[in-house]
Amino acid sequence: MVPVELTLMEAATALRKRQLGHLEYVLALMAQTDRLAPLNAWISRDPERLIHQARALDLVRAAPSDHLPLAGIPVAIKDNIDTADLPTSGGTRALLASRPQRNAAVVDRLLQSGGLIAGKTNLHELALGGTTHNAVTGACRNPWNPLRVPGGSSGGSAVAVASRMVPAALGTDTGASVRLPAALCGVVGFRPSMGRYPSQGILHLSPSKDTVGPMARSVADVAWLDALFAQDSPNVPDVSLKGLRLGIPRGDFFEGADPQVLAVIEQTLDTLVAEGVVCVILDVPDLKRHNDTTGSTLVMFEMMQSLPAYAKAQGLSMDALLAGVGSPDVVRILSGQLGDTRVTATATAYAGALSRRQKLQAAYARHFANHRLDALAFPTCLMTAPLIGHDELVDLHGQAVPTFQTLIRNTDPGSNAGLPGISLPAGLTAEGLPVGLELDGPLGTDRHLLGVAAAIERVLPRLPRPPMIQA
Repeated sequence: MVPVELTLMEAATALRKRQLGHLEYVLALMAQTDRLAPLNAWISRDPERLIHQARALDLVRAAPSDHLPLAGIPVAIKDNIDTADLPTSGGTRALLASRPQRNAAVVDRLLQSGGLIAGKTNLHELALGGTTHNAVTGACRNPWNPLRVPGGSSGGSAVAVASRMVPAALGTDTGASVRLPAALCGVVGFRPSMGRYPSQGILHLSPSKDTVGPMARSVADVAWLDALFAQDSPNVPDVSLKGLRLGIPRGDFFEGADPQVLAVIEQTLDTLVAEGVVCVILDVPDLKRHNDTTGSTLVMFEMMQSLPAYAKAQGLSMDALLAGVGSPDVVRILSGQLGDTRVTATATAYAGALSRRQKLQAAYARHFANHRLDALAFPTCLMTAPLIGHDELVDLHGQAVPTFQTLIRNTDPGSNAGLPGISLPAGLTAEGLPVGLELDGPLGTDRHLLGVAAAIERVLPRLPRPPMIQA
C-alpha cells in the first residue's frame, strides 16, 4: 500500500480498518508536499497541528459505528474559503494575515465528518483569473509540466490533488474555476447546481454564480463529498451506458479547439459509442446571444458589492484591499470597475443580465427535454495548459487570443445557467498534457450527473501519474 496513491475513499477505508495509521498517512502526505514544494500549491499550512491531530486519532479505539467517515483525512481548502485556524487571504497582499472568526459552512461540514484541514491552497489573486499566476503568492505550477499553468482560479487545489499531496480538495467555481484546473491537471472537478451547497464564509466574487466545488482523483470521491456538503443521500445512481443520451454541441463547444484536444475527445466519444452511448449532434439555440452579455455583467456588478463587504468584515477599506493587489491582470479588471464607465454605474445592466440568465436557463431546459438528454458532453477547455506568464494573450492556432475568455469559453455558459457540471480526465495529448471531458446536466440533477460521470469514468483510460511525481 502506497499511502499517497490512495483515493479519498480508499484512504478512509484503510484508516477505519487500521490497515494504515493516521500518523503514517499524514506524514506520507506531508513528505510528498515537501518534496514537491516548487509547484507552489500552498499559501498556508500548519503541519504541527496535523501531526498532533493524527497522533490523537491513532490513540482512539472507537467502535466501528462511532468512526467518523472522513476521520484523519487531510483535505486542501482554497484560500478564499474561510477557516478559523488558518488565514483566508484570497491570494492578495492586504488579506495575507486575515483570520476569519469562524469556518465557512462547508468547512464545518467537513470537520464534523472527521476531515482535517491540510492547508490553504494557492489561487489566482482574488479568484479573478484562470492561470493562478499570482504576483503576490507566486506562480502555481502544473505537475505535468512545471513551465505551464495549472489553470485557475483554484489552481493550487488541483495541483495538490494531482500531485498526491492530498486525496481531495475544495475549490470555488464562478465560471470555470474548479473544472478548468481539474481538466488541465488531470483530476475530477465538480461544480454543483447553484445553491446546492451553503455559501456562508466565502470571499465571493459573484454570490449568484460562485459555488464551492470538490476536486479528487475519482468520481466516487467527488460524489461522496457532494453528498456531505449537500446533506444528500450518499448513494450514486447506477447508470448504464447502453442507451445513455449525450448531447454533443459541436458548433458551440468544439469549434476552434486545439486539434490535440479534439483528438482526445473524439477518441473518448468513439469509446462511449462502442459502449452503447447515443451521441446526439446538436447546437444550443440562442446560447451565445444570451450568454455573452450575461456572465461578465453579473460578476462585475456583484463583485463591487461583495468585495467591499468582505473587506469591511476583516477591518479593511476597499482602498486598502485594492492597494495590495499585485497581479497586473487583476489590477486591470478592478481598475475597470472604478471609473465612470464601469458596468456597475447603474443597476440597469445588472437587471438585464438577470433577465438574460432566465432566458439562458429556459433554453437549456428545453434543450435537455426536447432531446431527452442525460447530459451535454464537450471539451472542458479548448486548449491544454498554457505556458506561465501568458495571462493576457495566449497562442491558439497561431493566433493571439484573450487568455481568460479562451480558457473559460466552454464552462461559462453552464455556470451562468447554474447547471451542475463535472470535468473528467479524458486522456493525454501527444505532448503529454491532460485533456478534460465536461459533462453538464439539467439543473438540480446533480446525483444523476455524478452517476453518468461514474459510468463514463469506468471505460476511460486511467491517467498515469504526472511526471513531476514519478521521479
